[in-house]
Amino acid sequence: MTGSGQPSAPAGWYPDPDGAAGMVRWWDGGGWSDVTTPAGPGVAVRAAPVTAPPRPPLAPSDGSPWQAAPPRPAARARTARLVAGGVLAVVVVVVVALVVGLSGGSDTTVADPPLDDPPAGPTFPPGTVRIVDEEAGISYPFLGNGWYEYDLRPMAETRTTAGQYFTTQEQTPAGVFIAQCTSGPVSPGYGWTGPGSEQATVTALADRVRVAYYPYPNEREVLRDEALTVDGANAHLIEFQLTWDVEGYDSTGERAALLVIDVGRPDPALLYVSVPDTHAELYGVIDRVVAGVDVL
Repeated sequence: MTGSGQPSAPAGWYPDPDGAAGMVRWWDGGGWSDVTTPAGPGVAVRAAPVTAPPRPPLAPSDGSPWQAAPPRPAARARTARLVAGGVLAVVVVVVVALVVGLSGGSDTTVADPPLDDPPAGPTFPPGTVRIVDEEAGISYPFLGNGWYEYDLRPMAETRTTAGQYFTTQEQTPAGVFIAQCTSGPVSPGYGWTGPGSEQATVTALADRVRVAYYPYPNEREVLRDEALTVDGANAHLIEFQLTWDVEGYDSTGERAALLVIDVGRPDPALLYVSVPDTHAELYGVIDRVVAGVDVL
């Protein structure tokens, strides 16, 4: 926390106080979060220094450089994608009883032992900068520390599912809630008839995920519905903002984007990025990922 009489810096992205080159960390106005991301397009890095204490050193683990857990209380999970083994429960800290001295009447408090949060999913190998989805035929940027390799149940919209995610809320009326950036070859049944059907396919997919993975009732505002060229390939992007007021959810909305790319294979590739408004500071990753897609 900021010292007495010292004004807190405004919330925003700042150079990582841990000193990681090229990385920025989110400052919420009162403390550092666990969310880091590479500096780049879509990330407004504040130039003014943060008048805040450095982050405390991370507890040693198994020697892996992936020490930070994903941000815990404000999070999300695709409502229909609830895999019992996909998310680990939060460790409960055991409180040690007070030891009361019999002779002097003084109390001695034994401090709680430090416990690390368990990892929320498998981490990527050190040095990973891109996620390569061979099945879909595309690659795209890895979003950095705090994002975990997607290991939940494959999505019905794609024949296979690769990518990254982190848990944003561990319990909702429908299960866990996540932020995600996933990909895969589009499953049959979404209107793909070959080149020229990118818009029809992504429209069908956008309608499907709205019903399948978000609280209902919800309202949708379409932000972008446009044809693109991605690494020389024809593609179509739909980006929208959902809002809802449903009991049991920390979030009241979500920003999502779906990109269908004709990769020259029987099935097009789908890139799906979705971030709840509890982590609105990460909305900029949508533009960064879309701009960074390569066709294999």
